[in-house]
Amino acid sequence: MKYNRRNNKEEHRQMRAPVYEALETLKRKRVVPFDVPGHKRGRGNPELVELLGEKCVSLDVNSMKPLDNLCHPVSVIKEAEELAAEAFRAEHAFFMVGGTTSSVQGMVLSCCKAGDKIILPRNVHKSVINAMVLCGAIPVYVNPERDVRLGISLGMERFEVEKAIKENPDAVAVLVNNPTYYGICSDLRAIVKLAHEHNMLVLVDEAHGTHLYFGENLPVCAMDAGADMASVSMHKSGGSLTQSSLLLTGKNVNWEYVSQVINLTQTTSASYLLISSLDISRRNLALRGRESFAKVSQMAEYAREEINSIGGYYAYGKDMINGSSVYDFDVTKLSIYTRDIGLAGIEVYDLLRDEYDIQIELGDVANILAYISIGDRIQDIERLVGALADIKRLYSKKPEEMPSMEYIEPTVVMSPQTAFYSKKESLPIQKTEGRICSEFVMCYPPGIPILAPGERITKEIIEYIMYAKEKGCSMQGTMDSEVEYLNVLV
Repeated sequence: MKYNRRNNKEEHRQMRAPVYEALETLKRKRVVPFDVPGHKRGRGNPELVELLGEKCVSLDVNSMKPLDNLCHPVSVIKEAEELAAEAFRAEHAFFMVGGTTSSVQGMVLSCCKAGDKIILPRNVHKSVINAMVLCGAIPVYVNPERDVRLGISLGMERFEVEKAIKENPDAVAVLVNNPTYYGICSDLRAIVKLAHEHNMLVLVDEAHGTHLYFGENLPVCAMDAGADMASVSMHKSGGSLTQSSLLLTGKNVNWEYVSQVINLTQTTSASYLLISSLDISRRNLALRGRESFAKVSQMAEYAREEINSIGGYYAYGKDMINGSSVYDFDVTKLSIYTRDIGLAGIEVYDLLRDEYDIQIELGDVANILAYISIGDRIQDIERLVGALADIKRLYSKKPEEMPSMEYIEPTVVMSPQTAFYSKKESLPIQKTEGRICSEFVMCYPPGIPILAPGERITKEIIEYIMYAKEKGCSMQGTMDSEVEYLNVLV
């Protein structure tokens, strides 16, 4: 059992919420605001107050001495970050208000400069490749094994990582997804050990792994595995406000330098609504996370069993574990394969929203993902199960031939930065075969690029993009908002 019950002293500290407490003190003082924001506690924007509520708008304040400053914390934010580090078993924790995108970019920019190699799977979030565009790092992809039936990438296999490390001994870091959007986990402990033996840092994108720090019988979290840095989306499974995140660092990392890197891009006008939501949510997870995530796991497993009993759907889980490409599985992820009822995942996604008023996290060409978290109820699970049974009965059709991958293994011709800033021209997608892409193309969510700058465009990739568009996937990343033209190198 990896969860360790805290001692009384630690638990007493975790009952604090320093930023929240400072905001409550400020509110009681009825300070007259001659600073920003200009809505002046909502008085200048009554419609905003009507939408968000007086208390919320009154706490949308600027940095001031009693509230500390996120760019250089010395008091309440510093204390709140220390409590977060303790709760997440890290040496240091940064509150991030630019989403986990900013956390991921902070990790990469702290470790990589122009020309440095970073070893990573290709099914990374676009924020990772965006960071390489900014810093000029060179990707060395360990292309994970792919499940042809489900159309998803699996984990990074240890021997593939070892091969990449031996072929690129000058690489500075290895980046791992833990878990993937669909719940797949690599052997993180083994990868960390291997990377450290070769003097490489390990960066972990834990956008979907907040609960791993608090739940029992779940995959190992980055800090427990000995990773050097981890980006944690508190707003996903941790309960904080959208756009709030944590960046965790381990003992091998100079956190003061990381702080300087973060301040290159992070706002100097950080939202105290986001900061306080991180503070309150950390306290909630530290005190009640174990019980909360036990219920989340139980609900997800119940849903998985009920959906599989419908027939035609496949809600996958721990049955996928094979000790290598699927080293472990996050059971809180309710990922469901839909193609056997003749519908693409995005078609089921649209039906659930439009016909049943159920909003799920994503639909791709073969799967849907229902995100189960601390805010869900068993009656919501029952409603989802009933709707899926109804969709099968009313809308299923003969399965058709569909593209089978969330992305197609790319040929990388040059660095993302070089391609992004090179001279380019815009061509109809159908006429780009063989050219080098200079922009991103992706379905969002999950935000894994089908094409990234510097990759060669193939007929197979063009067909995949056209199919995803036809099925109604939300396409992003291109300069052309209609995704009919692509920018390619001249």
